[in-house]
Amino acid sequence: MKNSFWFLIFLIFIGCVYSFTGSSVPVHMKTIAIPLLQDQSGFGEPNIKEEITKKLTDLFINDNTLSISDRTTADAIIEGTVVAISDAPSVIEKGERVDTRRITISTKITFQDLQLRKIVWEKDFANWGDYKTGDFTKRQDAISEAIRKITEDVFIQTVSNW
Repeated sequence: MKNSFWFLIFLIFIGCVYSFTGSSVPVHMKTIAIPLLQDQSGFGEPNIKEEITKKLTDLFINDNTLSISDRTTADAIIEGTVVAISDAPSVIEKGERVDTRRITISTKITFQDLQLRKIVWEKDFANWGDYKTGDFTKRQDAISEAIRKITEDVFIQTVSNW
């Protein structure tokens, strides 16, 4: 019984230490707008801009560092464009057979402080996901993995680099 009490206290402590909530965003920033990204990749992947926008919005909602707002009332805004998507061989086996392919998504993202009317940062983010050649179910998983990585990178850049 005594050991489980200390274990519970330890878990609570660890949970508090690793939270992003209350990170170092400026005091005047309470809300953020995340309008639909643009897709200029020419790749033709349906719903890519919606998926990236939703995943990024969900990260902010779940973290609660900045509340989601519309562009007209937000303190800050993240805008972006999908500039390229590639689907290229990643692992080649004997006989030049492609075993694994890599989906790479590249974006250009801008974070603006609307209160101070300045661009805080503008940065290119790219990330990837792999799938076995010919497995189109896993191809979508690779796209989702690339999106997850990019949105986490954007989120961390936004809330922790002050």
